[in-house]
Amino acid sequence: MSSATPASASNTADNGVAGTAAFSKFMRVLQWVADNPEPVGIAEIAKATGFPRPTVHRIVAALTAERLLVEIGATRSWTLGHRLVQLASRSWSRSGLRTAARDALRALRDETGETVHLAVPSGLCMVYIEKLESPSAVQMASRIGTSVCLHSTAVGKAYLAALAPDAAEPLLGQIGYERQTPQTIADAAALRKQLLDVRACGWSTDAQENEQDIHCFGAAVRDAGGRPVAAVSVSTLAFRQRPDIQASYVAPLLRACAAIGQRLAENPNLAYA
Repeated sequence: MSSATPASASNTADNGVAGTAAFSKFMRVLQWVADNPEPVGIAEIAKATGFPRPTVHRIVAALTAERLLVEIGATRSWTLGHRLVQLASRSWSRSGLRTAARDALRALRDETGETVHLAVPSGLCMVYIEKLESPSAVQMASRIGTSVCLHSTAVGKAYLAALAPDAAEPLLGQIGYERQTPQTIADAAALRKQLLDVRACGWSTDAQENEQDIHCFGAAVRDAGGRPVAAVSVSTLAFRQRPDIQASYVAPLLRACAAIGQRLAENPNLAYA
């Protein structure tokens, strides 16, 4: 989400590598365009990023020249270019983690009859890298590549809870705690309390905290050394959630995460590929 961008950009710019400040600006513009469902203009980009309009003009022109952005007709607005699709497709086809998780995710979807997601951490967000739809006629609005908040999602809370407390605490202090719905956790103290419960039981919940009328159950995927590298969720519509949560969702979810973890233990390189 956008709250992660300034922090990540600042960290990149401060690391002392020549050219990273300029590159960070390019990435902020590209990310902001990507996060918007509609094409955006120079004025909108400048307002969102805080960059002067001349700077935004130069960045947009450079990104357009590299086919990372494309101008929409004569509207003076831009959206993502086809070159990003090419790059993403190559990354997609080479994702070792996604490959390692494929069979377990399919089994989880088939057993629960619900939509499942595989997400990886990215700054203050989780990014979906795989989604298997429920066979139900009602589909989830999420898509591969979507960034979701750590504090409002089952995958985010599962990942945070699986981190060592000294690794999780800095993230808790940087989260913006934006309300996605009226049920969203709105402060660090409440999230810390919930993470204690997640650590104790091994799975997390999102009770209409990220999207209204959607309940999710999440658990972390760990690498061979026990470090969390991803999280898996099962999502169901509130009206059709089954009463036996443990048997219907949690047990299959934990089995799937354990199966993925076993694959990673057998081939540790897949966790970061």
